[in-house]
Amino acid sequence: MSGKQAKTLSEDNIKDLLIYAECTRHPVRNQTIVLLSAKAGLRAGEIAKLTWDMVLDANGGIARTIELRDKAAKNRGGRQIPLHSQLRDALAVWRGMTVSSGPVVRSERGGPMKPLSIVLWFSTAYRALRLEGCSSHSGRRTFITRAARLVHKVGGSLRDVQLLAGHRSIQTTQRYIDGDSDAQRKLVSMI
Repeated sequence: MSGKQAKTLSEDNIKDLLIYAECTRHPVRNQTIVLLSAKAGLRAGEIAKLTWDMVLDANGGIARTIELRDKAAKNRGGRQIPLHSQLRDALAVWRGMTVSSGPVVRSERGGPMKPLSIVLWFSTAYRALRLEGCSSHSGRRTFITRAARLVHKVGGSLRDVQLLAGHRSIQTTQRYIDGDSDAQRKLVSMI
Protein backbone atom coordinates (compact mmCIF):
# COMPACT_ATOMS: atom_id res chain seq x y z
CA MET A 1 0.00 0.00 0.00
CA SER A 2 1.34 3.39 -0.88
CA GLY A 3 0.93 6.43 1.33
CA LYS A 4 -0.95 6.36 4.61
CA GLN A 5 -2.60 3.10 5.62
CA ALA A 6 -6.34 2.91 6.13
CA LYS A 7 -7.42 2.93 9.76
CA THR A 8 -8.61 -0.36 11.26
CA LEU A 9 -12.15 -0.53 12.60
CA SER A 10 -13.37 -1.34 16.08
CA GLU A 11 -16.32 -3.68 16.56
CA ASP A 12 -18.43 -0.58 17.33
CA ASN A 13 -17.28 1.03 14.06
CA ILE A 14 -18.45 -2.04 12.15
CA LYS A 15 -21.79 -1.98 13.97
CA ASP A 16 -22.15 1.72 13.11
CA LEU A 17 -21.39 0.96 9.45
CA LEU A 18 -24.06 -1.75 9.41
CA ILE A 19 -26.59 0.62 11.00
CA TYR A 20 -25.65 3.28 8.44
CA ALA A 21 -26.12 0.73 5.63
CA GLU A 22 -29.52 -0.20 7.08
CA CYS A 23 -30.66 3.40 6.53
CA THR A 24 -29.67 3.54 2.84
CA ARG A 25 -31.79 2.86 -0.25
CA HIS A 26 -30.27 -0.64 -0.57
CA PRO A 27 -29.78 -1.73 3.04
CA VAL A 28 -29.21 -5.49 2.60
CA ARG A 29 -26.88 -5.05 -0.37
CA ASN A 30 -24.87 -2.41 1.48
CA GLN A 31 -24.68 -4.45 4.69
CA THR A 32 -23.39 -7.34 2.57
CA ILE A 33 -20.71 -5.04 1.12
CA VAL A 34 -19.62 -4.04 4.65
CA LEU A 35 -19.42 -7.68 5.76
CA LEU A 36 -17.55 -8.82 2.63
CA SER A 37 -14.92 -6.25 3.54
CA ALA A 38 -14.75 -6.67 7.33
CA LYS A 39 -15.55 -10.38 7.73
CA ALA A 40 -13.94 -11.80 4.55
CA GLY A 41 -11.19 -9.23 3.96
CA LEU A 42 -12.17 -8.56 0.35
CA ARG A 43 -10.89 -5.53 -1.54
CA ALA A 44 -13.38 -3.20 -3.28
CA GLY A 45 -12.42 -4.69 -6.65
CA GLU A 46 -12.92 -8.22 -5.36
CA ILE A 47 -16.34 -7.34 -3.94
CA ALA A 48 -17.32 -5.90 -7.32
CA LYS A 49 -16.13 -8.99 -9.20
CA LEU A 50 -17.55 -11.56 -6.77
CA THR A 51 -20.19 -13.72 -8.47
CA TRP A 52 -22.83 -16.00 -7.00
CA ASP A 53 -21.11 -19.13 -8.31
CA MET A 54 -18.18 -18.25 -6.00
CA VAL A 55 -20.41 -18.32 -2.89
CA LEU A 56 -22.93 -21.07 -3.71
CA ASP A 57 -22.40 -24.78 -3.09
CA ALA A 58 -23.23 -27.62 -5.51
CA ASN A 59 -26.83 -27.73 -4.22
CA GLY A 60 -27.37 -24.01 -4.81
CA GLY A 61 -27.19 -23.02 -1.14
CA ILE A 62 -24.78 -20.56 0.43
CA ALA A 63 -21.46 -22.39 0.71
CA ARG A 64 -19.24 -22.54 3.77
CA THR A 65 -16.43 -20.77 1.88
CA ILE A 66 -15.98 -18.08 -0.72
CA GLU A 67 -14.11 -19.50 -3.69
CA LEU A 68 -12.57 -16.25 -4.90
CA ARG A 69 -11.35 -17.10 -8.37
CA ASP A 70 -8.23 -15.69 -10.00
CA LYS A 71 -10.33 -13.56 -12.39
CA ALA A 72 -11.88 -11.72 -9.42
CA ALA A 73 -8.77 -11.40 -7.25
CA LYS A 74 -5.96 -8.86 -7.39
CA ASN A 75 -2.89 -10.22 -9.21
CA ARG A 76 -4.89 -13.36 -10.03
CA GLY A 77 -4.46 -14.37 -6.38
CA GLY A 78 -7.61 -16.44 -6.01
CA ARG A 79 -8.20 -18.10 -2.67
CA GLN A 80 -10.68 -19.91 -0.44
CA ILE A 81 -12.07 -17.86 2.44
CA PRO A 82 -14.27 -19.53 5.07
CA LEU A 83 -17.55 -17.63 5.46
CA HIS A 84 -18.15 -15.89 8.78
CA SER A 85 -21.64 -16.79 10.04
CA GLN A 86 -22.81 -13.16 9.99
CA LEU A 87 -21.72 -12.79 6.36
CA ARG A 88 -23.25 -16.15 5.41
CA ASP A 89 -26.60 -15.06 6.89
CA ALA A 90 -26.43 -11.70 5.07
CA LEU A 91 -25.68 -13.44 1.76
CA ALA A 92 -28.67 -15.75 2.28
CA VAL A 93 -31.00 -12.81 2.89
CA TRP A 94 -29.53 -10.83 -0.02
CA ARG A 95 -29.83 -13.82 -2.36
CA GLY A 96 -33.57 -13.94 -1.66
CA MET A 97 -33.88 -10.29 -2.76
CA THR A 98 -31.77 -10.22 -5.91
CA VAL A 99 -30.87 -12.20 -9.00
CA SER A 100 -28.83 -15.17 -7.74
CA SER A 101 -26.60 -15.47 -10.79
CA GLY A 102 -23.89 -13.14 -12.03
CA PRO A 103 -22.47 -10.49 -9.69
CA VAL A 104 -23.35 -10.68 -6.00
CA VAL A 105 -23.33 -6.88 -5.74
CA ARG A 106 -25.33 -5.05 -8.38
CA SER A 107 -25.79 -1.36 -9.08
CA GLU A 108 -29.19 0.33 -8.94
CA ARG A 109 -29.53 -0.33 -12.67
CA GLY A 110 -28.99 -4.06 -12.18
CA GLY A 111 -25.52 -4.39 -13.69
CA PRO A 112 -22.34 -5.22 -11.82
CA MET A 113 -21.28 -2.55 -9.36
CA LYS A 114 -17.96 -0.99 -10.29
CA PRO A 115 -15.03 -1.07 -7.82
CA LEU A 116 -14.95 2.75 -7.76
CA SER A 117 -18.64 2.81 -6.77
CA ILE A 118 -17.83 0.59 -3.79
CA VAL A 119 -14.87 2.80 -2.84
CA LEU A 120 -17.14 5.87 -3.03
CA TRP A 121 -19.89 4.14 -1.02
CA PHE A 122 -17.42 3.48 1.82
CA SER A 123 -16.07 7.04 1.58
CA THR A 124 -19.59 8.46 1.92
CA ALA A 125 -20.37 6.14 4.83
CA TYR A 126 -17.18 7.00 6.74
CA ARG A 127 -17.72 10.71 6.17
CA ALA A 128 -21.32 10.44 7.45
CA LEU A 129 -20.09 8.53 10.52
CA ARG A 130 -17.20 10.97 11.03
CA LEU A 131 -14.65 8.14 10.98
CA GLU A 132 -11.46 9.86 9.88
CA GLY A 133 -8.64 7.95 8.24
CA CYS A 134 -10.92 5.16 7.04
CA SER A 135 -11.27 3.99 3.46
CA SER A 136 -12.66 1.05 1.52
CA HIS A 137 -9.54 -0.81 2.68
CA SER A 138 -10.32 -0.37 6.40
CA GLY A 139 -12.48 -3.48 6.59
CA ARG A 140 -9.76 -5.53 4.91
CA ARG A 141 -7.05 -4.21 7.29
CA THR A 142 -9.37 -4.95 10.21
CA PHE A 143 -9.95 -8.52 8.99
CA ILE A 144 -6.22 -9.15 8.54
CA THR A 145 -5.27 -7.56 11.89
CA ARG A 146 -7.90 -9.53 13.81
CA ALA A 147 -6.97 -12.76 12.04
CA ALA A 148 -3.30 -12.23 12.95
CA ARG A 149 -4.15 -11.62 16.61
CA LEU A 150 -6.39 -14.69 16.86
CA VAL A 151 -4.65 -17.23 14.61
CA HIS A 152 -2.55 -18.70 17.43
CA LYS A 153 -5.72 -19.62 19.34
CA VAL A 154 -6.71 -22.05 16.58
CA GLY A 155 -3.23 -23.48 16.08
CA GLY A 156 -2.52 -21.50 12.94
CA SER A 157 0.28 -19.20 11.87
CA LEU A 158 0.82 -15.93 10.08
CA ARG A 159 1.09 -17.99 6.89
CA ASP A 160 -2.62 -18.84 7.26
CA VAL A 161 -3.43 -15.13 7.49
CA GLN A 162 -1.29 -14.52 4.39
CA LEU A 163 -3.29 -17.13 2.46
CA LEU A 164 -6.63 -15.68 3.59
CA ALA A 165 -5.47 -12.22 2.52
CA GLY A 166 -4.24 -13.44 -0.85
CA HIS A 167 -0.81 -11.91 -0.40
CA ARG A 168 2.16 -13.32 -2.28
CA SER A 169 4.56 -12.15 0.41
CA ILE A 170 4.36 -12.51 4.19
CA GLN A 171 5.95 -9.04 4.43
CA THR A 172 2.88 -7.56 2.74
CA THR A 173 0.64 -9.26 5.29
CA GLN A 174 2.78 -7.94 8.14
CA ARG A 175 2.39 -4.35 6.88
CA TYR A 176 -1.39 -4.68 7.19
CA ILE A 177 -1.33 -5.70 10.83
CA ASP A 178 -1.76 -3.00 13.45
CA GLY A 179 0.44 -3.29 16.53
CA ASP A 180 -1.04 -3.25 20.00
CA SER A 181 1.03 -1.49 22.67
CA ASP A 182 -0.99 -3.06 25.53
CA ALA A 183 -0.29 -6.54 24.15
CA GLN A 184 3.38 -5.64 23.78
CA ARG A 185 3.57 -4.53 27.44
CA LYS A 186 1.83 -7.73 28.61
CA LEU A 187 4.12 -9.84 26.46
CA VAL A 188 7.27 -8.21 27.83
CA SER A 189 6.01 -8.58 31.41
CA MET A 190 5.65 -12.34 30.82
CA ILE A 191 9.31 -12.72 29.73
